[in-house]
Amino acid sequence: MKLIPEDLRKEIEIRIEAVRRHMSKAGADALLVATNANIYYTTGRFFRGYVYIPLEGSPVWFVIKPDVYDREDNVAVIHKPEMIPGKLSEMGVPLPEAVGLEFDVLTYSEVMRLRALFPQAQPVNGSPALRLARMVKTPYELSLMKEDGIHQAEVYRRVTRCYKEDMTDVQFQVEIERLLRLEGCLGATRVAGNLMDINLGSVVSGDNADVPGPYDFTMGGAGIDPSLPVGADGTTLRPGTTVMIDMNGSFNGYQTDMTRVWSIGEIPELALRAHKCSVSILRALESMGTPGTPVASLYDKAVKIVENENLTHYFMGHRQQARFIGHGVGIELNEQPVVMARSKDSLLENMTIALEPKFVIPHVGAVGVENTYVVTPQGLRSITVFPEEIQEL
Repeated sequence: MKLIPEDLRKEIEIRIEAVRRHMSKAGADALLVATNANIYYTTGRFFRGYVYIPLEGSPVWFVIKPDVYDREDNVAVIHKPEMIPGKLSEMGVPLPEAVGLEFDVLTYSEVMRLRALFPQAQPVNGSPALRLARMVKTPYELSLMKEDGIHQAEVYRRVTRCYKEDMTDVQFQVEIERLLRLEGCLGATRVAGNLMDINLGSVVSGDNADVPGPYDFTMGGAGIDPSLPVGADGTTLRPGTTVMIDMNGSFNGYQTDMTRVWSIGEIPELALRAHKCSVSILRALESMGTPGTPVASLYDKAVKIVENENLTHYFMGHRQQARFIGHGVGIELNEQPVVMARSKDSLLENMTIALEPKFVIPHVGAVGVENTYVVTPQGLRSITVFPEEIQEL
């Protein structure tokens, strides 16, 4: 198996250089990557092991499993991380004076074990360098995410065919999941953080949309078991309620995030007005979302629109309200930046962010739209193109 296919070699070099720029600012002369998402980002594939990235010279892959890669100069098969310093010396790679480790993601015991590999080196938090590099997507990454958006929209176009009268939200979600897998969905949602769990997405209807959850998602839902308290809970889909569908968009290692709403019969005017407000928020943020715009200003603008419409009581939840309206998206569903009042970030060209101004109307359900956007000089450009109005099941 080739280390990196020729068509991806230049792409990986671009990503490594982005990481190095942020490493240098953090004062690290090497970075040891150990987590799944960042191994994938820095190699274009996943293996059990580590990626050692010096400020100069070629990265080195330390592979534990699988032992199937061609023996190239920058690959070393190891059985444990303690072999890394010796392998570097054999390759003539200088040991670091300041080594970056993923403090924000690894456990304490993992950090301490990896620190001990380089006792002469000053440990540096390498997580920000990886996070900042991943925030801005390359043209290749954008092409993958655009493909995700096309596939996700194609599944949403067939959602109404899944619905049958008196079915439950769980039954409805299972049918949508079937469409996703047939469309090519990988069947897993990669999320960042040890406190985040989700299956293939969320389908919430009626009062279940108003059930608070423990996760940093915009919508809660009781789920079907206390071990995963989010989303569909077995509620029978009834007339006069909405069904919010926020399902998986991962087809190639990257993903898009898209939410749309369907109704069963007629729904109250309040729900329709709140949904219209969500669309208005997106139009306003799309035009102002150019490079250099403070991320916090997007949140502030959304809040002002909601206040002017007297919908604050329902915004981003009802019984429990989320304090953000969007997030970065890419390899993981919940990347940086977070679109919230406390954000210190500014938009950069080719960032990808999901904006999701949503409302929960008691006894009716959730309404609102979520799109994944690319930041361009002309504003935010959606890559999840699908009708935004409430459709009837």
